[in-house]
Amino acid sequence: MENYNLIKPEELGKNCSIKLDVSVAEVDIYWKVAIEVLECITENNRKGEPTVMIVPYGPLGPYFRLVHLVNKYRISLKNCVFINMDEYLADKNTYIDKQDPLSFRGGMDRIFYSLIDEELNVLPENRIFPDPAHPEKVMEVIKKYGKLDMVFGGVGINGHYAFNEPPEPDEDCSNEEFANRPTRVLKISRETRTINAYMNCGADLNAIPEYCITVGMKEIFMARKIIMIMPRDWNAGALRKILYGEKTAKVPCSLFRDHKDAKIYTITEATKCPIPEIRVYNK
Repeated sequence: MENYNLIKPEELGKNCSIKLDVSVAEVDIYWKVAIEVLECITENNRKGEPTVMIVPYGPLGPYFRLVHLVNKYRISLKNCVFINMDEYLADKNTYIDKQDPLSFRGGMDRIFYSLIDEELNVLPENRIFPDPAHPEKVMEVIKKYGKLDMVFGGVGINGHYAFNEPPEPDEDCSNEEFANRPTRVLKISRETRTINAYMNCGADLNAIPEYCITVGMKEIFMARKIIMIMPRDWNAGALRKILYGEKTAKVPCSLFRDHKDAKIYTITEATKCPIPEIRVYNK
């Protein structure tokens, strides 16, 4: 849709294959996502099946709610396999130190695994991170269980998911090729490093690593359900591109319009026109 910035906020989500759920407050999104995750796990537990999910480190909000719900209602995670989306690298081959405040591996222990009652917790061997030395392991785990129940995670400022950054402007990459990219090491875009610096380390760009390992779009597309979380006002520009802009690898989450069950949770602030109204309505 050419003039997607002209769409009124209350009209967003109509005539789009990606479902849109809008909350007034950020915290409401986190409760909704936590409940969806727990419903999936509870249903699989009832059927005696494992739950296999690709999960993020951020946003952190769903984890605090998951900890509360799991411990309060005694929901077992013993049969869960959690594959984390990504991790920062110190170079092209090695993780940053687990004790680094930016480490997703250390972060998952601090804000989730260490807070779940041990008799309910995910088994250590089922807490999986993509490995730069063995990137194929993620696909091997998915194939071992024969399914991927869900992926949930935040959307980047340029519309990326996990660390699946858009192709460089001079890179020849079709949508099909991009959607088929597997788990891999890559260089993080300057846009992503900038917003991550703003969010996590006082806008010190030099503090954000240049490299990462990420689960690929290939594995993500295998999920039965994809949940995108857009809880910030600065998500406004990417939100409209994902829903109505060109379906392109340049906005990776726009490709999820081809997925059978993709959903965005966002806030009212992110549904507002991302450019001043005078520039839109006076054209």
